[in-house]
Amino acid sequence: MNHIVLMGRLTRDPELRHTPSGIPVASFSLAVDRGYVSKDSGERQTDFIDIVAWRNQAEFVVKYFTKGQMCAVNGRLQIRDWTDKDGNKRRSAEVVADNIYFTESKKSREAARGYTSYPERPGADSEYRPPVVGSGFEEFDDEDENLPF
Repeated sequence: MNHIVLMGRLTRDPELRHTPSGIPVASFSLAVDRGYVSKDSGERQTDFIDIVAWRNQAEFVVKYFTKGQMCAVNGRLQIRDWTDKDGNKRRSAEVVADNIYFTESKKSREAARGYTSYPERPGADSEYRPPVVGSGFEEFDDEDENLPF
């Protein structure tokens, strides 16, 4: 079974490309902290893991995620063999993402950037729920008086 679940911060904005046949593919990397502290340095070790997302997942991650944002990815490990420009054989490991999830609220992401898009309201639900890509649904203002029920 080849299944990986990771949670970390994006080290750069996702980059969207298209294959010659027009299929969208996005690449980015995650900084994932290890679950322990190094005895030598006393610091937590971090792994930088390359992630590849295809089709709807590619468009989703490029639209909604930016450098520094926390996310969770589940997918599979893929090893690629390739030849560099000098003719040397190389091998790379990357995670092919099946799903990419928000792991922090929209409010906390905006606060980290120094702004908020709506006033603080006591009891307001701060959990951000992303729109489902291609579902026909869209995000709306969360003021209670605008709800149709």
